[in-house]
Amino acid sequence: MKMKKTLIYLLIVAAMAFVACGDEPDDPVTPTEDKNLSGSITGSKTLDASVEYLLVGPLIVEEGGVLTIPAGTTIKAKKGFGSYILVLQGGKIYVNGTAEKPVTMTADIANAEQGHWGGLIINGKAPLADPAEKGSTEINSAYLYGGTNASDNSGSITYLKLEYTGARSSANVEHNGLTLNGVGNGTKIENIYIPHGADDGIEFFGGSVNVKNLLVVNSDDDMFDFTQGYNGTLENAYGIWEAGFVSSESDPRGVEADGNLDGAEPGHVNQANFTIKNMTIDLRLAASTTEGYYMHDVIKIRRGAKATIINALVKGKGQVKDLIDLDDKKGHAQETTTISITNSLTTPISGNEITKKDGTTYDNVKIENGNTGCPTNIFDWTGYTF
Repeated sequence: MKMKKTLIYLLIVAAMAFVACGDEPDDPVTPTEDKNLSGSITGSKTLDASVEYLLVGPLIVEEGGVLTIPAGTTIKAKKGFGSYILVLQGGKIYVNGTAEKPVTMTADIANAEQGHWGGLIINGKAPLADPAEKGSTEINSAYLYGGTNASDNSGSITYLKLEYTGARSSANVEHNGLTLNGVGNGTKIENIYIPHGADDGIEFFGGSVNVKNLLVVNSDDDMFDFTQGYNGTLENAYGIWEAGFVSSESDPRGVEADGNLDGAEPGHVNQANFTIKNMTIDLRLAASTTEGYYMHDVIKIRRGAKATIINALVKGKGQVKDLIDLDDKKGHAQETTTISITNSLTTPISGNEITKKDGTTYDNVKIENGNTGCPTNIFDWTGYTF
């Protein structure tokens, strides 16, 4: 009897071992709540590149909070105006992408459209057109930006893809791809790819941050937008409208620049005074004078802004109304504006090469041959085919 019980015990142990070996459980799965992103970050939060995250609502990096996103991380956003990432004054974001492993922020569905989700917004403490003034974030006036610290540091962003951004709640309240509100030049932003976004690819609301190596493809409105006293440099900027692209905006542009916010502050001391080095506007769509199928201005500088644009090139067969427009009913560009652009469009422009206020001279605004624009090899990491 004792031997029989021992044999039964051994058989049971063997069976358990067989089950354990033959039906080994999968690796642990990160709980659903750990994959979902929303709410406030008040301390330090580091994401895990092995996890695919889902942005389900506003993710706010509060003052004193730090969000770190490792190389290779993917964040997919649910559709809606309320899906966005916002870094408040005193908060920091570190997007640590590399050329081999960029960080991707995109839609949560295949075949998404422009405006699927909000985008990335950073609020800093750098000066605006009026350094004593605070600005209100366009999507939520409770969040302020601006100040007196031109070297304010909101973190670092390198090798980031921002796709299908620009969700809106109304015609005047909408996201961009990357929105920089009063961001200081202590912040590093380099190697950014923003395809298929509604409203602007990038917009600078004041501040002094410098941005380097920026590719914007099929932005619904302006490719590169500057306002509210921005003082900084955008270096190596490439904007593309692909074949078949259609804009829903009333006046899409390559560059749009205001000295102050909406032309309402012409007397403020820090009117926009910025530099663009090495820029290409590439219009690959078919020539057309139908609204939505052509670019209104390649470069529009107005409302007290001073621009220094070096080595600019516009090319392609797409239709353009005005090459350079320096006038506006709320104020023209500063006369010290400097622009050098080469026009390699194969379709003649339908408006003016240079539009300016009567009696104003712009001695350093020139259409000339030989500019090479922005190099393309610096965007190899995006996988985009030029």
